[in-house]
Amino acid sequence: MEEQRAHTWGGPPRWQPPWARDSHDRLPWVSTLALTLFVQAGSTFASHSQAADRSPLDVFARLLLFAGTALLLVRHRHPVLVAFGTAGTAMIYLGAGYAYGPVFLTVAVGCFAAIVAGHRRAAWSAVGMLWAGHLLVAHWLYRWLPPTGDTSPPWGQELVVLAWVVAIVAASELARVRREQWAHARAERAAAEKRRADEERLRIARELHDVLAHSISVINVQAGMGLALLDADPEQARSALTTIKAASKEALGEVRQVLDTLRAPGEAPRAPAPGLDRLPELVEQASGAGLTVEVERAGTVTQLPPGADLAAFRIVQEALTNVVRHSGSRTAHVRLDYAPGRLGLRIDDKGPSTGGDAGGSGNGLIGMRERAAALGGTIEAGTRPDGGFRVEAVIPLAAASKESL
Repeated sequence: MEEQRAHTWGGPPRWQPPWARDSHDRLPWVSTLALTLFVQAGSTFASHSQAADRSPLDVFARLLLFAGTALLLVRHRHPVLVAFGTAGTAMIYLGAGYAYGPVFLTVAVGCFAAIVAGHRRAAWSAVGMLWAGHLLVAHWLYRWLPPTGDTSPPWGQELVVLAWVVAIVAASELARVRREQWAHARAERAAAEKRRADEERLRIARELHDVLAHSISVINVQAGMGLALLDADPEQARSALTTIKAASKEALGEVRQVLDTLRAPGEAPRAPAPGLDRLPELVEQASGAGLTVEVERAGTVTQLPPGADLAAFRIVQEALTNVVRHSGSRTAHVRLDYAPGRLGLRIDDKGPSTGGDAGGSGNGLIGMRERAAALGGTIEAGTRPDGGFRVEAVIPLAAASKESL
């Protein structure tokens, strides 16, 4: 339906660039006044130079010229009306026998405004109407129209008129195409900026989830342990409270770092992003929550790109958090497989699941998959045949190096 209305003369245009929409709120007084003065002065000069063949300018001619340029004042608001109006006044002007001259400029500006506003058929029809009217007057009706004693011009002259018509339409179409290209480029830039903003929001959401989910899980387990042992074993309860204090302090620090990047995007973070060098801290926190973690490294241990290092740490952190929250197993096995160009991760627990969400659900697994996918890697998570749960990820290091540049 929109496609059909775009080709009607009176309907709304299919596409309208922002510069044209903004101009609806103001009238082009300056350009219209300049065109009016130029057309009036140029027509006077043309009338003197064609005095032998054309009728002299009189009040009616001046009014026709003024009407044509006055219509240009609303060319942005009513482009179809202006295209036909300027073509009609020019046709009456030429039919009355007045001199050829800047009257064609009025038609060119009116049709130009219609074409760049999306009313291509209307502009073409107005120009075609003017040319057909000129043919009719110049070769058939000249006997009954002024000036007296007028003769039919050579047909070769019509080729010149046709060339001007084609030039007007071609220039207008070129301007329309350029405007559409500029508008498309602006829309693409706006979409890219929105996409970057969305990606940044997702990144911050992942960071907050990973930090809070892990720390709060440790705090929850230790708080339960402390309450249970508060009377029976005060020293063990004190140890649980110490773990809670350390976990909450670390969580507050990481949350503050994420919020700092949110408040001042583009600035360097105050503290380095966590990586696998902090894996011993993660193991110690899990141990405080009653989970024994075994770490195995295979291959030649190398320095990882920052993007891959952070993603690997967060994936291990989220996997261990899920073991603490959703598994009945009190042991977990972490394997780091260093290979040329990639890092492999595998986190296993023996299970069984303590609820319906084996291995966790919702944002945790989604966040792990997003981290791996952002670096061109893959991740698989699912129940093992023996009832445990496994998270296995592959992170390409080349893509992570480019991501961190």
